[in-house]
Amino acid sequence: MPRAARGDGRRPEAVGDLLRSTLAGRALKPRDYQDLPLWRQLTGAFVAGPVQHTGGPVIVPMTVLSPTYAEEIFTCLRQAGRFHHFVLHAEPAAFHERIEASCECPGDPERGEAVRAYRRCRAADYQEAAVSWLHAQGHVIDTTALTADQTLQAALAHLHTAT
Repeated sequence: MPRAARGDGRRPEAVGDLLRSTLAGRALKPRDYQDLPLWRQLTGAFVAGPVQHTGGPVIVPMTVLSPTYAEEIFTCLRQAGRFHHFVLHAEPAAFHERIEASCECPGDPERGEAVRAYRRCRAADYQEAAVSWLHAQGHVIDTTALTADQTLQAALAHLHTAT
């Protein structure tokens, strides 16, 4: 079974954080950094680099709810090599439990709550995307009853059978 490169905090959110700090004080303040074309370009390159370097699977957890934005990133990834789109789904109750249990910003409870509040407000957007396009275009893994490691194993098993 192939081994996957894991995130350790080097996820597409880091690209958003970099842009947020780089563009601080500028008039451009989107609701979501994914709305910045530069984020989508950099994220494609950020993920494609390790794919090209390692030669095989780099699993990147990131929710992109706009089909247009997803296609921009996916096009770059397809050009980098083999590409698989996984949708990590959780039933709404489990999803909300995970949001409440998350600790995104240790030592900064105010920022952590802001992250959780943002995720809570985007939950309905996920449900809409799931029904309208997301589940139809990706391989859905129902993570409702899975641990993170079990989810990774399910993704790797799919990659093994898809090759």
